[in-house]
Amino acid sequence: MVRQLLVAASLFALSAAGVANAQEPTDSGRLALEGIAAVVNDKPISYSDVRQRARLLLLSLGGQQPSPEQIQQITGQALEQLIDESLQLEKASEFDMEIDPREIDGAVEDMARQGGSTGDQLKAQLLESGVNPSSLEEQMRAEIAWNRVMSGLYGSRIRVSENQVDDQLERMRTASKKTQYRVSEIFLFAPDEDTKAQALSAATTVLDQLKQGADFRVAAQRISSAPTAATGGDMGWISTEDLAPELAAAVSGIEQPGLLEPIAVENGVYILLVANKREPSQAVTKVNLKRLFVSDGKEEDLQAAMDQIKTCDDVQSVANSKTNLRATDLDEINIDELGPEGKDLVTAVDVGQPTAIFAASGGLATMYVCERNDGVEALPSRDDLKGSIKNRELGMISERELRNLRREATIIYR
Repeated sequence: MVRQLLVAASLFALSAAGVANAQEPTDSGRLALEGIAAVVNDKPISYSDVRQRARLLLLSLGGQQPSPEQIQQITGQALEQLIDESLQLEKASEFDMEIDPREIDGAVEDMARQGGSTGDQLKAQLLESGVNPSSLEEQMRAEIAWNRVMSGLYGSRIRVSENQVDDQLERMRTASKKTQYRVSEIFLFAPDEDTKAQALSAATTVLDQLKQGADFRVAAQRISSAPTAATGGDMGWISTEDLAPELAAAVSGIEQPGLLEPIAVENGVYILLVANKREPSQAVTKVNLKRLFVSDGKEEDLQAAMDQIKTCDDVQSVANSKTNLRATDLDEINIDELGPEGKDLVTAVDVGQPTAIFAASGGLATMYVCERNDGVEALPSRDDLKGSIKNRELGMISERELRNLRREATIIYR
């Protein structure tokens, strides 16, 4: 159950007073009393831990101030997350694995950068909203440890053959000739009837928050148990044949893009967002880009670097010459996936030339157009597809291993 976390700064606009009031309702809806909420293999999870995690989840969901009933449902979800993380860290301890605090600090910085802020600013925003940053840091510690354990145990065993890539490409080629939907998912794992009832209640709460304006992407990153949590729940363009029957029926029956009601399946509950629908795809334009980024926003530094670059082959070496410069390869990108602004930037220049300078993630950047191919199939590259197949298989293994840990664990709810 791999959850990669990204934080958008806009979600922390809730006032500290508003969130604090949401966490301290009347006696019937109180989040927590000090004490032990659960014991996992003799390791306690305190009510304080649960309260902090529930606040973090509520901030992620945004929307209007939740009701006491919604708070209780989110509290249950918070407890289940903490149980999973306790099991993940316990497994990691079998390998004497220690997570360097600098790794967590780096992950916080990466998260903050996604919202256009710094790690210190993100922590300050959490504190202002009544959330101890240590709750986020501990969640990240478990994620890093679990990912490392799973990659170490199984990463090298996963072999993606050329035949698998060929088969997947053929399936995608066939699907591209059918009606497709752009779907995002939030999956709440619920292996038995008791947890499924709780998951349905939690899904209803999450859906209410999403309808009130919460960011689906961030909600998926926070609470979804699907491998797509890392990409904000985005499943990409898919046909109904790629979905389980229950999901396919719901997606194909939608009259216009929007959120679907929670869908119960054998091992959990789904919330789906159908963002768009398209008829059989046509040929597209793909480009190979090199993105040059200056992290401190100094336009003169970026312009000086651009003055040294004569061809795409020079981008990486020039970036390596300065600590505040970073180069990234973006190969075989469908030009439509760059968005209207990105597409306009790229189409405005010739091959081998840089785009105009633009703002990006708290800094400035340009993109060099190294290659442009018109009239190609709207399919990913073989390397990207191979990586995505491997990540999907590793994600399924990770979910299976966590289910096994839960099955074998002694979990006592207080």
